[in-house]
Amino acid sequence: MSNSVSIQPVGNHVSRWGEGPRFWNNSLLYVDIEGHALIRLCLDPIHEDVWDVGERIGTVAPTRDGSLLCAGDSGIFSFCLQGAEKKLLVDPESHKRPDNRFNDGLCDPSGRFWAGTISTTKQTGDASLYMLDHEGCLHKKIHHVTNSNGICWNATASLMYYIDTPTKKVLAYPFDNTTGNLGAPTELIDIETAGIEGSPDGMTIDVDGNLWIAMCHGGAVIQVDTQTGKVVKKISFPCVETTACTFGGAHYDRLFVTTGLHKTLREPDAGKVFVVDGLMTTGLPVVPYQGSM
Repeated sequence: MSNSVSIQPVGNHVSRWGEGPRFWNNSLLYVDIEGHALIRLCLDPIHEDVWDVGERIGTVAPTRDGSLLCAGDSGIFSFCLQGAEKKLLVDPESHKRPDNRFNDGLCDPSGRFWAGTISTTKQTGDASLYMLDHEGCLHKKIHHVTNSNGICWNATASLMYYIDTPTKKVLAYPFDNTTGNLGAPTELIDIETAGIEGSPDGMTIDVDGNLWIAMCHGGAVIQVDTQTGKVVKKISFPCVETTACTFGGAHYDRLFVTTGLHKTLREPDAGKVFVVDGLMTTGLPVVPYQGSM
């Protein structure tokens, strides 16, 4: 790693399990799954707002009308920051509660919301990846998932990258941006075979098409060249549970990384957001949900 790269914690909030960072309106939105919280980290000046959403929340996405779209224990719901009002939209796995809940998610380049579930009891293949379309209809897109996690699209919206964490693999799906349909996937990288410690969790993509993947239990973020499937950079952090990442800042050249608390280790900055500067690349702006709620 270049000496010009700096890694610093930002903000004071300590999450039990930070996840799902999204840079929007000059602020970082992210969630604390086990703390049942939605956090907004403002950077200039630095301050934090925290909302208790009353359940485990796996992901958050901005919407075109100014509210937020979230997914968690109760399903997919809208959340209005003013008044902290929740409105349940759809709950496709209510029959599997409390064993299943929603985990990571993101809007695709056309503004449809994708979010997947996790089997908290680690029942192989008992979870799924869903897509909420512009009309508010939910579609099951990938079956037989165990821990739906990182998801992102390339700049031309022709490929979707996806992680089901226990497989230790990143898959690339041909993507139709008009319909949201997926083609047959190919394996981009097997993390275990590549000799990388930890499990692939949340991820993002830069303008050059490289993936940046947070390695849960591995204390690192790796950069993967999508042309070769090779790891070209590894950034180590002072805490083991690195969970997700996104580009942000005025020029989208800062990498924000969420972390969580290890079950036994006592790490001074664990649970905080870290910001990485000096990576010499930029990310893609987040796309808000374009549907009606």
